[in-house]
Amino acid sequence: MRTVLIKWLGIWLLVATAISGGNVFAQDALAGYVREGLGSNLVLKQRNISLQRADYALKIAKSMFLPSVNLQMAYQTADGGRNIPLPIGDLLNPVYSTLNELTESNDFPRIENETINFLPRNYYDAHIRTTVPLINTDIVHNRRIQEQQVRLSELEVNTYKRELVKEIKTAYFNYLNAQQAIVIYQSALELAREGKRTNERLVENGKGLPAYVLRSASEVAEAEAKLHDAELKARNAQLYFNSLLNRTADAAIDTAFNRESALLQVADILGRSNGPVGEREELQSLATAIDIHETALRMNKQFAVPKLNAFLDLGSQSEGFHFNGQTRYYMAGLQLEFPIFNGNRNKYNIQQSRLDLQDAQLQLEQTQQQLQLASSVAYHNLQSAWQSYQSSKSQLEAAQAYQRLITRGYQAGSNSYIETVDARNQYTAASMALLINTYQVLSAAAALERENAGYLLIQ
Repeated sequence: MRTVLIKWLGIWLLVATAISGGNVFAQDALAGYVREGLGSNLVLKQRNISLQRADYALKIAKSMFLPSVNLQMAYQTADGGRNIPLPIGDLLNPVYSTLNELTESNDFPRIENETINFLPRNYYDAHIRTTVPLINTDIVHNRRIQEQQVRLSELEVNTYKRELVKEIKTAYFNYLNAQQAIVIYQSALELAREGKRTNERLVENGKGLPAYVLRSASEVAEAEAKLHDAELKARNAQLYFNSLLNRTADAAIDTAFNRESALLQVADILGRSNGPVGEREELQSLATAIDIHETALRMNKQFAVPKLNAFLDLGSQSEGFHFNGQTRYYMAGLQLEFPIFNGNRNKYNIQQSRLDLQDAQLQLEQTQQQLQLASSVAYHNLQSAWQSYQSSKSQLEAAQAYQRLITRGYQAGSNSYIETVDARNQYTAASMALLINTYQVLSAAAALERENAGYLLIQ
């Protein structure tokens, strides 16, 4: 039974190492994984693309204030249609004949009558048109709205970043929990096998009972099943964690994490009262949405402000594709648009904008209450997890002392083998409870950090 004692001492050392964090001087890998996830997560990359789109939309809105220069060309040709007869010959030929008789010359020839067609033949008009908005309140408000949309996209990105940080931390804690559960169940399996070998030798020597061999075989089978389940959970935890970081499924995960320091930070958090929710991105997003609705309301109220544009055309037009001093031209002017009547649509738009603004204001107030409630719930969950963690530490110490006493009693012959099995099971269960509660505390702390927007995002 000395071997059994050594095995149980090994379990105690493993659990103590898990709680203390192993090498406390090892580099904390979790912080590096959080930074890696913020740079490689696929969903976050999609959010950043949406932010870039919003930024280009703002650039487009700003470009509306600049002049617009376009080349416009038109070509037309036609035949038939209405004609205008011009009897120039009938009007001038008698006069020309008289002049020729008076001057005794042929200086004034005969002129044929003309017919002018309404439709042009081989007519072209090519010009460069430059337009400049002089008065247009819509493009001013549109620029303001696009600026707010960029801000809104930035806040949406930061909102997902905070959620991603919490998910990475929780997934990392789940992986550590599963890995150390494997170690505990492996040690428990070795102890069960050692107990089975011991009982088999006792039966061979005529000092044991066959029932103890059957019981130990059942204990081995149960330990193997728990170990297999723990290995599957560790595999699933590894897959999910690597998917968050956009890594290959089989990528190795560094388990260097200072749990002792993290638990001390949790104790410090619980030593302070949970204050009000700070400037969370969700609240800032709703405040920005309110600004957008206010801008839209102001834009709709200014529907009666006229729009004034200036334009300048520099071009050439003629029939027969001629280009000379007589075909070239310029044209400058102003275009004024003033609304008179459009079926009261402008008034309806104003009323709709007011309702949108009221809805956004109410949504902000409701979200403030919900976030404060979520923060309080997360703080209470952390308190509950901490109490369970403290209780599991006491239970592990009691289970260790009980197992030690039962083992000594079994060696002295005062306790049965069944009692030793029960003591080992209690110790294994207490070890797992402490392990689970440890990472539940850290996961609850990550959830509270998310609710209070406590993680410092590097812009």
